[in-house]
Amino acid sequence: MSANRIGRINEEYRKELSDVIRNMKDPRIPMMTSVVAVNVTPDLRYAKIYVSVMGSEEVQQEAVKALKKSAGYVRREVGNRLKLRYTPEPDFELDRSLQHGARINELLKQTQGK
Repeated sequence: MSANRIGRINEEYRKELSDVIRNMKDPRIPMMTSVVAVNVTPDLRYAKIYVSVMGSEEVQQEAVKALKKSAGYVRREVGNRLKLRYTPEPDFELDRSLQHGARINELLKQTQGK
């Protein structure tokens, strides 16, 4: 399967998933939850989904746990919206790129100060 097609599927899956998560009524998932990236496997069986959650570490962990528990619902809803042969099974991960970037920025400031 071409990389271009997988890229389009990743983007469409991300858009639909963002809408599904926004409309979920689970109180454990804050309104400030966004889908950062989606990586679908070439056989369209699995999707690694990176989400960003605003809040403390406890809130973030609880939100990811709630998303993992609602994976079946999410898969069904996205499958109804996308017309693919297979609907990828979602695997939610917390995106830590913002914290990582802030840490690198802090280290750079420290080295410049010396």
